[in-house]
Amino acid sequence: MSTPGTPGTPGTPAATVGAAPPLVAPVPARGPFAGWRRGGSLGPVGLVLAGGISVQFGGALAVSLMPRAGALGVVTLRLLVAAIVLLVVCRPRLRGHSRADWGTVVAFGVTMGAMNGLFYQAVARIPLGPAVTLEVLGPLALSVLASRRVINLLWAALALAGVFLLGGGSFDSLDPLGVAFALGAGAMWAAYIVFSARTGRRFPQADGLALAMAVAAVLFLPLGLAESGAKLADPVTLALGAAVAILSSVLPYTLELLALRRLPASTFAILMSLEPALAAAAGFLILDQALSTAQALAIALVIAASMGAVRTQVGRRRTPVTATPS
Repeated sequence: MSTPGTPGTPGTPAATVGAAPPLVAPVPARGPFAGWRRGGSLGPVGLVLAGGISVQFGGALAVSLMPRAGALGVVTLRLLVAAIVLLVVCRPRLRGHSRADWGTVVAFGVTMGAMNGLFYQAVARIPLGPAVTLEVLGPLALSVLASRRVINLLWAALALAGVFLLGGGSFDSLDPLGVAFALGAGAMWAAYIVFSARTGRRFPQADGLALAMAVAAVLFLPLGLAESGAKLADPVTLALGAAVAILSSVLPYTLELLALRRLPASTFAILMSLEPALAAAAGFLILDQALSTAQALAIALVIAASMGAVRTQVGRRRTPVTATPS
C-alpha cells in the first residue's frame, strides 16, 4: 500500500495509495509521457517504479508479520518507525503555526492512521492484489468526480466491471469483511489526498507529513499495545516492523521525492496506477497468493480505468478555460 507524501509543496511527492495514483496532482504543461522521450528521464521513472515495488513488497512483508504482531500491531510499528525517521530527517518547526494549521495536520494524521489501519485489516483477510485493487477505487472515484466529464463514465464503468470480476459477481470468493475494510481504506485514501494537499499548502517541505505521521503513530499506539502488548517489544518483531516502515514509507517517500523533481506529475500518476499489479506480483512471490484469470483481468480493468482517468485530467488541465460573465 502506498502512503505518499504531501502534494503542493516543492520537492515533495504528490498524494496518491496504499495503496495508488495521485489522480488530482498538479499537472505541468507537458504531455504525460513527454519526459520519456529524453534519456535522462529514465532515471526518475525507474525511481517511481522502485518506490512502488518497495511499497508493495513492504505490504507483503507486513502480511507475513501479522501472525507475530497482529494487524494493528504491524500498523503501529510501521507508523511509529516512519514517524521517528521523518521527524529526525525533517526536524519540523513546532512554533509559528496557527490553530487552523494544527487542525489540518491532525486531520491529516487521523486520516493517515485510519487508511493504514483499514488496509492492514483488509490484507489480513484477502490477498494483497485484490485489496490494493479495491483500495484504488477511492482515488479513482475522487478523480472522476473532480473531472465532471462524460468520458469519466467510461472509466467508472471499467472500474465497476473490474470490481464485479474481482468478486466473481458476489464476492463469495473473497472475505466480505476484508472487502469492506479495503473499500473503507479507499475512502480514507481519497480523504488522505484532500488533507495532504491542504497540509502541503500550510507547511513547508515535508514538515506537515512528518507531523501528521507522528499524530497517526500516537493515535495508533494504544490500539497496537491493546492487541499485541509485549509482542511489540520482541527484537525480531521490532526488526521486521522497522523493515516494513522503511520499505512501505521511508524509502518510497525518498525515491518519489527525487523522481518528482524531474518527472511530470501526470507521468507519476500513471506509473502509480500500476500499483495493483505490483501488489499482485508481491503477493504471488512472497505470500504465494496466486490470482485466478478473472481476478487478473479485474486488476487490469481497474488499472486501465485509473490510467484513463489520469489522462482525462491531463487533457482537461491543458485545455484553456474561458471565463463566463456572471
